[in-house]
Amino acid sequence: MLHLVLYEPEIPQNTGNMMRTCMATGTRLHLIQPLGFSLDEQHLKRAGMDYVKELEYTIYKSWEEFTQQNPSDNYYYMTRYGKKAPSQFDFTKCEGDIYFILGKESTGIPKTILSRQLEHCMRLPMVANARSLNLSNCAAIILYEALRQLDYPGLSGVEVIKGEDWLTT
Repeated sequence: MLHLVLYEPEIPQNTGNMMRTCMATGTRLHLIQPLGFSLDEQHLKRAGMDYVKELEYTIYKSWEEFTQQNPSDNYYYMTRYGKKAPSQFDFTKCEGDIYFILGKESTGIPKTILSRQLEHCMRLPMVANARSLNLSNCAAIILYEALRQLDYPGLSGVEVIKGEDWLTT
């Protein structure tokens, strides 16, 4: 199973977008406090749409609480300081659940956490003078790279709501 971990997210619209992505991909969401918003904010609801009702998520009081409840060798950190693209990791070789950790919008994941996990730090390649991409875009990119490698387990490859033949009928 894939997991998206948001370390102290600050912007409700980003978190709402990531909630929607998690629901659509069958990814479990983990939110580490403090949050820069309340979960009932209108912006969060609008971005997450009605998908939030079907989303599996957990809120933690701290990084320590999260790691105690979710021990794993498969923590992967999205950071501008990473030196490998997500495509350079082979997620098919991971045993057990895979956790993608993204930091808060203003400062990212603390150096104290990242410096102990250099081999699991990733960066999305971009032009040299670009500092970062939008956090919810980063989440979608890394989740879909892992899903691509895993051949999209449990996801539908066709439209089911209107029907897979909707364009031809």
